[in-house]
Amino acid sequence: MKKVYVFLAEGFEEMEAATPVDLLRRVNVDAKFVSVTGEKTVCGAHGITFTADLLFEEIEDDADMLVLPGGMPGTTNLMAHEGLSELLTKQYNDRKWVAAICAAPMVLGALGIVMGRWATIYPGMEEYLVGADISSEEVCVSGNVITSKAPGTAIPFALKLIEVLVSESYAEHIKKEIVYQQG
Repeated sequence: MKKVYVFLAEGFEEMEAATPVDLLRRVNVDAKFVSVTGEKTVCGAHGITFTADLLFEEIEDDADMLVLPGGMPGTTNLMAHEGLSELLTKQYNDRKWVAAICAAPMVLGALGIVMGRWATIYPGMEEYLVGADISSEEVCVSGNVITSKAPGTAIPFALKLIEVLVSESYAEHIKKEIVYQQG
């Protein structure tokens, strides 16, 4: 079974955390919320409190994918966590999947992960994608890095995670199951 960790810091964007976990679990991916705060309960940017499955200190280096939801100050709180920065860098260097949405690609930019790759980010924040080629796509896959633009792209982002981890046919199945219609 594939394993995905979605990291929560105070002020994360709720849609960008819940949507990937929900859709990944529908295709039997072991997707877990991981708190970087030292507490299992983490409050999002819009006052919705989530209960994490694990604390950062409890995880192992065994995930097929690491996912960063955006939001502010959630993104800057994720960026400040040294252990997470080390884990993201190792994951990337091991050629395993790293994904970020909305403002969170700025974490990847700060770590040099998007350098020389195509990437996207919340409009107006492109300067944080240090050394990247800027994509206008809603969801951008470049090597083992997936980036997406905003809360409104949470479903296409989650579908792309399913596509790369499981299969395109499973992503299409979920798209039909949730009656997702682009455009």
